[in-house]
Amino acid sequence: MGDKIDYFSDELIKDIALPERFTFPFFYEPHPLSKLAAADLQQYLETHTGLDHNFGLTDDTDGSAIGKMFGVLVVQDPTGRLGYLSAFSGKLANSNDHGKFVPPVFDMLSENSFFLKGLEFITAINTRIDELQADEKYQQLKLDIEQAAITATAEITHLKQQLKANKDNRKQLRTQLKERLNEAEYAVAEADIINQSLADKRQLKYLTDNWLARQAELKNQLDQFESILEPLKNERKERSADLQQQIFEQYSFLNKDGQTKSLQAIFSETPFGKPPAGSGECAMPKLLQFAFANNYTPIAMAEFWWGTSPKSEIRKHKQFYPACTGKCKPILAHMLEGIAIDDNPLLHIKEDSHPLEIVFEDDSFVVVNKPSGLRSVPGVNIEDSVYSRLKHGLLDTEPLIIHRLDMDTSGLLVVAKTQAAHKHIQRQFLQRTVSKRYTALISKVLDQPGGMIDLPLGPDLLNRPRQLVCFETGKKSVTKWEVVKRFPDMTKVNFWPLTGRTHQLRMHSAHESGLNAPIVGDDLYGTASERMYLHAAEIEFIHPATREKMRFAVEEGF
Repeated sequence: MGDKIDYFSDELIKDIALPERFTFPFFYEPHPLSKLAAADLQQYLETHTGLDHNFGLTDDTDGSAIGKMFGVLVVQDPTGRLGYLSAFSGKLANSNDHGKFVPPVFDMLSENSFFLKGLEFITAINTRIDELQADEKYQQLKLDIEQAAITATAEITHLKQQLKANKDNRKQLRTQLKERLNEAEYAVAEADIINQSLADKRQLKYLTDNWLARQAELKNQLDQFESILEPLKNERKERSADLQQQIFEQYSFLNKDGQTKSLQAIFSETPFGKPPAGSGECAMPKLLQFAFANNYTPIAMAEFWWGTSPKSEIRKHKQFYPACTGKCKPILAHMLEGIAIDDNPLLHIKEDSHPLEIVFEDDSFVVVNKPSGLRSVPGVNIEDSVYSRLKHGLLDTEPLIIHRLDMDTSGLLVVAKTQAAHKHIQRQFLQRTVSKRYTALISKVLDQPGGMIDLPLGPDLLNRPRQLVCFETGKKSVTKWEVVKRFPDMTKVNFWPLTGRTHQLRMHSAHESGLNAPIVGDDLYGTASERMYLHAAEIEFIHPATREKMRFAVEEGF
């Protein structure tokens, strides 16, 4: 099993120092050794034709194009030699068996595995369910029931309207008869009118009862099918749950001390309660499992995307990405236990490098020019923020945050000083009457002078705080943009967000259906730099007390 390692040549790495601690998997700049390993693996992927997987990089490959996340783990073997291990997330060409790459933690596809046998049972049940549901009589019954409900409603509604007209006519008739007839004659006429009313009620009851009986008969016939389908569906559900539980227990993860922990045990301690689909199939758990099983010491890691971008996420060919948080973070917490790891760079704030400029202040609100790198509000591990600084500076006044900017975004932020001002300005944000302009550097030269981007956004629940483009559940997100200036390899643009979704400008810039180029320095959707070049340059709203139109502008520092 140890032959999966690719050793570095001594000449290649002679001037590269080993890292003092292992890579922090969720935010990192790849170590030089990781970059060498990734470059070598990418060379392999470019030249090796036996993977039988369509990454979408050429037009002559059969099958749907699917990019993949690959991982490299730099390791030291028991003799002290350095090399790297390779892995892919999920499967390649519906297979786990690819010579260069480490095996999965558990191979569900191995011959005669309990998974394949269990899947065979479930597939047979699915086939029987599909046959029953495709039966012509079953399909016709469903259509008949649907049509009967529509027709019954229409006929009963029509009759009720007719009966109401009859009732109105009888009321008019009573008034006329009272004027023409004596008491005895009116009593005879009234009895006849009452009989007409009773006849109408009988007619309505007859029609309603007939339709109820007809619908009940159709439902009874459908129930005969459902009485066969329901046990099959329950059996499928139970077998699927049992099979999933068996799979969870088979995924058992090592750490450096040889301690094992099952997938179920790991996720039982998280808010999920149970493992999300695909847990344990990502590259990094596979790599660490193989390293610990073969007595290799992990030195550094990196993961990169290979292939065409997915439709929902921001993934660029050959670009490095952190490990996912939803599926990998709980697993890696166990696997990396006892290993010295780099600090989370996001928790390192240079206190003296972020002066907070007050642009405007009166009794209602304060407008600040937030520097890049400063949070809008305190985080779990970071107190320093616009809120905490204003709270300290305003003394007896509690700053009330109305809107936020991402930590790496600079620019104008409005903070209320009274509840009334907060409510008034916040309502303007909710009603989308606040006008905002952002300026950004985009990481390619844009051909068009401007345009509109309309891509619905929603949270990536398994990889927070990242967002996804989703046309089914995403919220409408619209951005107007315009080129300000073109540089040799970048473009300065103005953005006007017409909606206010999380990471809207960052996603609309990076996504292939948007500008298809991340904002320069966007470490989440692009490549990290000394800062993210996005600046909230202008804001306009109505003063909550004077009702004057207020406009503030601060030029970008780039």
